[in-house]
Amino acid sequence: MASGAVPNQLTTPPYDEGAERGLIGCAITNPDVVIDLAVERGIRADSFYLKAHQDLWETLVDMQAENKLIDGIMLSNRLRDKQLYDSVGGIEYLQAVMDAAPISVHAESYLQVVREKSLVRAIIQCCREAVDKCYDPDKDVELLVDETQGAFLNLAGGHKQIWHPWSGLIDDAVRQINVLVDNKQEMVGVGTGFREIDKMLHGLKPAEMIVLAARPSMGKTSLALNIAENIAMGVGSPDKEPKGVAVFSLEMSAAALVQRMICCRARVSSGKIMGGYLSTEQHSRLMNAADELKRAPIYIDDSGGLDVMEMRARARRLKKKHDIQFVVVDYLQISHCAKQSRDGWQREVAGISSELKSMAKELNIPVMVLSQLSRDAEKRDRTSGIPKLSDLRDSGAIEQDADVVFLLRRPSRYPGDPQADVPNLAIVDIAKNRNGGVGPTELSFFEETTRFENRERHEMDAPL
Repeated sequence: MASGAVPNQLTTPPYDEGAERGLIGCAITNPDVVIDLAVERGIRADSFYLKAHQDLWETLVDMQAENKLIDGIMLSNRLRDKQLYDSVGGIEYLQAVMDAAPISVHAESYLQVVREKSLVRAIIQCCREAVDKCYDPDKDVELLVDETQGAFLNLAGGHKQIWHPWSGLIDDAVRQINVLVDNKQEMVGVGTGFREIDKMLHGLKPAEMIVLAARPSMGKTSLALNIAENIAMGVGSPDKEPKGVAVFSLEMSAAALVQRMICCRARVSSGKIMGGYLSTEQHSRLMNAADELKRAPIYIDDSGGLDVMEMRARARRLKKKHDIQFVVVDYLQISHCAKQSRDGWQREVAGISSELKSMAKELNIPVMVLSQLSRDAEKRDRTSGIPKLSDLRDSGAIEQDADVVFLLRRPSRYPGDPQADVPNLAIVDIAKNRNGGVGPTELSFFEETTRFENRERHEMDAPL
C-alpha cells in the first residue's frame, strides 16, 4: 500500500503474530507472573487477533483462575477437553509457541505490542461504526456526536493506569496538608457561600456527588441556584475567583430559570414583575443584578428528557472548553438512563445515580443532584415531617452513591413543628458526609424572592 493511502474494508486489521505468540509462550512458561500482569493491564482474549491465540489465552486464564498447574502437557489436555486441540494447531504449534519465548523477561515487550495493536483495531472498529451511523437518515446529529465521543473515551478509559504510585499519593497528600496549615484555610473544596454549610463540609470537594433532597416546594431548586450563583460569582471561595458552573435544568426552561435568578439576586419578587408593579428603585436593582449575572460563567442546558449519558457527554465538553468547576442536575427523577430503562424504574434510577457519580469522578468536580423525598417522613411524623436518609425516593442506590446528602426542610410548612413560628427558618440537615461531620445547619429563606441567606446570630438566638 502506498504511503498515505486509506485502507479499504478488506484490509487485514493491524496485528503482530510474533508478539501474540511470544506473550502466550511467556504465559505458559511463567504463568503466575505473566498472566496476572497481562490481565491487570487489560489483556483479554479479544486483545489477540488470531482465533487460535484467543482460544489459547482464554484457556490459560481459566486454568490460572482455577489454580491449575500450567505446562505444555496440562494445557494440551485442557484444549482436548474443550475440543480446541486441533483447531489451535496441536502439539507442533504449542511447541512453537513455547519456543517463541524462552525467557519471560520479554513478556513486558510482547504485552505492550499486543495491547497497542488491539487498541488500534478497536479505534478502526469505532470509526467504522461511526461512519455507518452517519448514513442513517433518522440519526440525530447531536446524539451521534455524543455516542462517537463516548465510544472513543471508553477506549481511552480502558487503558488508563490502574494503580497510582504510592509514594506519589503520599507526596500529594503532604502538599495538601502543608497548604492548609500554611494558609490557615478551612476550605478544601468549592465554597457554597453559606457559612454554616462550609464550616461543616469545608467546601464541596472534587469528585463528590452531593444529593440535595426535599419534599416538593421546600426550595431545593432555589438553594441549588443560590449555591451555583455564589460559586460563579466567587462568593465563599478563599480566592474570590468566579468559577464555571453548569446547570442541567430538566424541569424549568432556561428563560424562566434566568428570570428567577435575576429576581433572586435583586431581591425583588417575580410577582411584582408579572403584575407590572415595579418601583424605579426595584427596576434599578433588577438591571444591576442582570448586569452582574451577565458576567458570571454559568451555562444552562434545559433540554427535556435528557439521557444521563448524553448529559455526561455535554458536561465533559463544557469541562474541556470552559473548565467548569461545579454541576447542578435538577432533578434526578426526571432524568433518563436508556440502557437501564427496560429493567424497571428502580434499576433506571440506580443507573442514573451511578452515571452521575461517575461523571463527578471523571471530571473531578462536585456534582449536585436534586432529588425528591418520599412521603414517609410526613407519614411518620405529621407535626414536623423531619426526613431521614431512608426517605430518599425510588432507590437505595442514591444514598449509596452520594458522598454528601443535604435534607432540606422548612419548619413553617408544618404548623405542629416546635420551630414553626421562627421567622424564615430553613434547616439543611447534612445527613451523610463521607469526609466529615454531620448535623443540621440553619439558613434564612425569603420565599417572596426565593433566596437563601446566611442566618445572622440574632436570628439564630431568637426565642422559640
